[in-house]
Amino acid sequence: MRRREGQASVLLVAALAAVLVGVVVLGSAARGVAREAAAQRAADLAALAGARAMHVATPRLFEPPEIDGVANPRHLDRAAFLVLAREAAVGVAQANGADGAAVRFPDGDSFAPMRIRVGVRAVVEVRRNDARRRTAVAVVAEAEVAPTLLDPAAGGGYDGPLAYRQGKPMRPDVAQAFDRMERAARADGVTLLITSAYRSDAEQAELFRRRPDPRWVAPPGRSLHRLATELDLGPQAAYGWLAANAGRFHFTQRYAWEPWHYGFTLNARSTERTGGDGATRGSLPPFVPERYAPVLARAAQRWNVSAALLAAQIYAESNFNPFARSPAGAQGIAQFMPGTARAMGLTNPFDAVAAIDAQAHLMRDLLRRFASVPLALAAYNAGPGAVAGCMCVPPYPETRGYVARILALLHGAGEPATGAGLTVRLVR
Repeated sequence: MRRREGQASVLLVAALAAVLVGVVVLGSAARGVAREAAAQRAADLAALAGARAMHVATPRLFEPPEIDGVANPRHLDRAAFLVLAREAAVGVAQANGADGAAVRFPDGDSFAPMRIRVGVRAVVEVRRNDARRRTAVAVVAEAEVAPTLLDPAAGGGYDGPLAYRQGKPMRPDVAQAFDRMERAARADGVTLLITSAYRSDAEQAELFRRRPDPRWVAPPGRSLHRLATELDLGPQAAYGWLAANAGRFHFTQRYAWEPWHYGFTLNARSTERTGGDGATRGSLPPFVPERYAPVLARAAQRWNVSAALLAAQIYAESNFNPFARSPAGAQGIAQFMPGTARAMGLTNPFDAVAAIDAQAHLMRDLLRRFASVPLALAAYNAGPGAVAGCMCVPPYPETRGYVARILALLHGAGEPATGAGLTVRLVR
């Protein structure tokens, strides 16, 4: 019995020792995990700080280098812009315990970089077999200046006169177009009923409170219904007729998953187009070369699109180089892919005058379809299918950067709001 009790004591002591070793190992591992988490936090905060510095400084990229022959202290060249972002990121990384930070700019070659990547290394100490081992762990964070989520009616939505059809409010031109469509449907034996039209932000907020699902009810301030151009139509038996005929009356189905939602595409919100006879600079930004000012003004007037918007696109696409070629195969001053050029009737993408006219035509069509400058820009870059699938700026780094750069350029050129602002977000 005493031998068995002695054996039990030995086993108990061994078990306790094993537990203590396990506690030490687990404690060491926990400390390692904590150090890695702290490094990741430092990298995240550093990336966000760098992106915020870029956001704040972006308008200075578009300040003129000189004013009346005197250096403009507000102007920043790209190198100084990147230095500001790098210093902000490194400073925040160090303030959060990192020994240092490696900073890179994935789109640093663009005229207005919008992404920053921060790497932080942490030394993690792990104890194994009574030996302590130090291991370096690298963590990475990436942040961007990106367009905000769709706000197609920035500035308070529609505030003009309203007309009523079936007791529902809408823009007067929308009402007249609906009258024509309703008469045609009735002639074909189809009844059209309006279930919803213009909605204020307060009405949208109540709808969202009842069903807070953004796929089915847009949050307040983001619904196209606040533009007074949108109609929810029924009954279900009319969906087929609408799909086949609504386009004849300038209505388009906004969302693939909502067969009842049709928006009026004429007079879509954009920015102010140039005035005059189209042969002068009008409201064109100063970065537009003189030889392209009348071309842009004429195209803007012809297609009812902002000349400043077209100019900012070209700046981002080719920097006004009519012979530009991209690695992806885009060609000319407006960087048309061959298939898109053919679809727009553009036989020679390197003909700057014809390409700018085709660009304005395409942007007019995209603005009508998506009722939003940021979404139209995203569709120009990534294709309309990618935008229509989510009615958002797709989460492609190139597309987000493209839209953000143009919005920043428009803001720097003094353009009014274009339907969305810029925000800073962590993407990695």
